[in-house]
Amino acid sequence: MNDVLISLRKELHTYPEVSGKENDTAKRIVEFVQDYRPTNIIENIGGEGVAIVYEFGDNGPTVVIRCELDALPILEENTFEHRSKNKGVSHKCGHDGHMAIVAGLSIWLAEAQFKNGKVVLLFQPAEETGKGAANMLADVKFTSLAPDYVFALHNLPGQKLHFIVVKPGYFTATVQSLCIQLKGKKAHASEPENGVNPSLAVAELIQVFSSFANPNFESNDFSLLTPICINIGKKTYGISPENAELHYTIRTWSGQLMSELEDKIKDAVDVVAKKYQLSHNIDWFEFFPTSENNALCVELVEKVTTQKGFDLKKMNTPLRFGEDFGWFSQHYNSAIFGLGAGEQHPSLHHADYDFPDELIDTGIAMFKGLITEILED
Repeated sequence: MNDVLISLRKELHTYPEVSGKENDTAKRIVEFVQDYRPTNIIENIGGEGVAIVYEFGDNGPTVVIRCELDALPILEENTFEHRSKNKGVSHKCGHDGHMAIVAGLSIWLAEAQFKNGKVVLLFQPAEETGKGAANMLADVKFTSLAPDYVFALHNLPGQKLHFIVVKPGYFTATVQSLCIQLKGKKAHASEPENGVNPSLAVAELIQVFSSFANPNFESNDFSLLTPICINIGKKTYGISPENAELHYTIRTWSGQLMSELEDKIKDAVDVVAKKYQLSHNIDWFEFFPTSENNALCVELVEKVTTQKGFDLKKMNTPLRFGEDFGWFSQHYNSAIFGLGAGEQHPSLHHADYDFPDELIDTGIAMFKGLITEILED
């Protein structure tokens, strides 16, 4: 294993930053790659995003290798030496490891001898909120690079260590979060009939939403509606409350089914709010479009997996989590693949998770193979 990259990974883990606040993380990446002679470094793309560019002639395709800069608002339970020093923030999705892999490609690219083509190492902000990729795609500093291919990986606890996990078509779910705000009328708790308490409406909405779900993830019309937070009133026992908030995250495979589900939710809220004489509002946020893998890009991933001697696992159904790589897949030939982090490894977003350093070499080998296949074609 490359000690320099393990050291970088642990440094990134020690100083994590949440989505949209990745200024110091981006600076650390820039400082690291400067020693490896990139053609150009483009900063502040769609926020704190960074593109490290290596050009090998005026012609040929442009290959983008993308990773994520941000960490999560999770208090770390680990006690190892490189634990987070930013209280309440930690790299519990492995983005520190993804960054070390992509930054490590600069060591190889500094010595590469391709005749044509361009490689862009892309460090994307705000993946965890679903905003980062969309913001980069809205920035001419990124679109002017004119990518032909975009690749990414995500480590996957629960999968065998070093296994490469692939699937053409949908790779991750379409995900949308929402907050339903209901407003009635406050009253004395002894005289609730003089007010409008939203509690029964909340209870009914939960039941209605459960009827919309199809938790069979092997089905094309899979839909998952997960209640996240419910706020009704305060611990003031003389008051019948007037306000309620109901937070959900919803998941489907296709964008079309997501649109249909959103319409069903809107209609249900309209009906129930009217029934209980409540005013209402729905806020929609943190949207992740499905990552839809290009079939030819997946074939390239499979080819490189065989070349490098790694084990390949083909998924039959998509992963249920959201990944804003889906914004890239809407515009470019692209694929995101999984990298097994160990069957017994702590799960993503768990407070005791830490990226397995032995995956750095595997990830670098895969991306080197993909770049070579495309630029030497």
